[in-house]
Amino acid sequence: METTRQRIADTLREGPATASDLGVTFSLPTPVVYDHVEHVSRSVEGDAELLVAPPECRDCGFDGFDDPINQPSRCPECKSERIEEPAFVIR
Repeated sequence: METTRQRIADTLREGPATASDLGVTFSLPTPVVYDHVEHVSRSVEGDAELLVAPPECRDCGFDGFDDPINQPSRCPECKSERIEEPAFVIR
């Protein structure tokens, strides 16, 4: 039987997903998914790596957030709360 982190890693090897997508798939709260993804990023083996499409402000396009493996609450540039979630994939 696979652990939740192994199942998340397997899902990310199949294609990109956001924390919300993974939360729905595995019936987990989004903050818990971020914890799992952070751990998965440290445990990816071989030539594979966890790639992150960073969060992006839907209003001004800012994508230079400090922590790409987290969902920011608002944009530091325009203060908008319309932030696109980061997406993760293992390649």
